[in-house]
Amino acid sequence: MSDAPTSHPAQREGSRLRRGVEAVGMLAGERMDRSRAAVAEIGGASYLLYDTVTWTLRGLLQRSMKLGRSALAAQMVRVGVESVGIVVLVQMFIGCILALQLAPTLESYGQLDSIATVVAIAIVRELGPLITAIVLSGFAGASITAEIGAMVEAEEIKALRAHAINPIRFLIVPRFLATVIMIVGLAVLADVVGVIGGLGTSWLALGIAPEHYVETTRNALVVKDFITGLIKAGVFGVLISMIACHAGLTVHGGAVGVGNATTRTVVKSIVAIIGMDAVFTAIFYAFGI
Repeated sequence: MSDAPTSHPAQREGSRLRRGVEAVGMLAGERMDRSRAAVAEIGGASYLLYDTVTWTLRGLLQRSMKLGRSALAAQMVRVGVESVGIVVLVQMFIGCILALQLAPTLESYGQLDSIATVVAIAIVRELGPLITAIVLSGFAGASITAEIGAMVEAEEIKALRAHAINPIRFLIVPRFLATVIMIVGLAVLADVVGVIGGLGTSWLALGIAPEHYVETTRNALVVKDFITGLIKAGVFGVLISMIACHAGLTVHGGAVGVGNATTRTVVKSIVAIIGMDAVFTAIFYAFGI
């Protein structure tokens, strides 16, 4: 007969219960750590925005402070001008897709001529700024994070501070202004291209006369449609620039850290853009705008 001790059923049950409680505790601890990290990141990005706006206003209002027009122009070209091609291509496809997707439903109700109204409002109020911001989050946001992150890892930020040069004023402000300014301009371009894409598709595939399409679009759109879209675009630009710059400034872990920060920037920017778009849409709906 074996002399090995046998565990009592109550002991086994207590052991399983203890392991379950430990697992729940570990999971709760991980969730709390992630929540604290998220709150800290939001706070850091908010403080960075405050500091950036402060330096921007000082550059605009104080003659002794200059914004650095050459750096701003270079960033505008890098963020905006180089993005024109991809924004035009994507938005042209969006206009074509909208027209073709809406045609069967509208035709079944005998309202095929109203396709210009739906396409114009959808693009100007929603898809123009939204798609432009998503494109820029991958095109410009990732490059900003990678560039600033590489500077952090190379200790160039410390070198700027050692020479009494504020990195916010020297690095962040030009990228912030360039992103906000150029995303608004690109949103206007995206609106025009999207409407043209819908017009071309309606003319060539659906048999709607271009003159009738243009006249219907002009009657459908009002000033508030453009204003709401441009407001969204400007706020999206603020989100992209702050998320990208903050991620770049907080990089650690060498080249791998830079790559991870770049990936997180794109994901966080897209989530923030869509979330803010939902907030704006709810506000505009509540106030009848």
